[in-house]
Amino acid sequence: MVARRAERLEKLATEVRRAGGTAVVITADLVDAGAAASAVDRAVAELGRLDTLVNAAGVMLNGPSDESPLEEWNRMVDVNLRGLMYVTKAALPHLLAAARTSTRSVADVVNVSSVAGRFAAPTVALYNATKFAVTGAPEAWRQEYTTRNLRFSVIEPGRTETELFDQKDNSDRDFTAAFGQVEALHAQDVADAIGYVVTSPRRVAINEIVIRPTDQP
Repeated sequence: MVARRAERLEKLATEVRRAGGTAVVITADLVDAGAAASAVDRAVAELGRLDTLVNAAGVMLNGPSDESPLEEWNRMVDVNLRGLMYVTKAALPHLLAAARTSTRSVADVVNVSSVAGRFAAPTVALYNATKFAVTGAPEAWRQEYTTRNLRFSVIEPGRTETELFDQKDNSDRDFTAAFGQVEALHAQDVADAIGYVVTSPRRVAINEIVIRPTDQP
């Protein structure tokens, strides 16, 4: 498990270990290519192999384009896209090796995108741009590696109760203005979709899952 906040990771690792699993905690900022590569190398060194990669980091800093600071646009590109690129690039050799030698003969990369990777909207231009990329790149990778038993999948959630909407003061207001009040997804709902993807039999490749709250238009 890799993220910037060690205390969050340690709490989750404790839950995993109590449930009988093994967890390795790695604190890193994945917008740094060297840190991303080191995190992958350490994970493989401590766990022995890499069969599944889940790219789930993201920020959403929306607002009128003429008023939004360029730094916010760069931050979204760095976290939402470059971080994913750096980790995926570092992980590819290990994933391909696992796909050759695993008893399941398959490895997985799951990328958490957004429904914002499917449609554009006012004040969401750069977030749209990053999420369109997060949806598009795995499709190209899927075609590139399909004969080498490496599956690429995209999960595209709608409104989900996470910290994403806390990153900018007007995010919740703007969402409500566009879509109204909705009963948001829980993080577990998205996790369940990821679990479905990576536990599917080798013959089954789940390339894309869109998961919205029932009452989100």
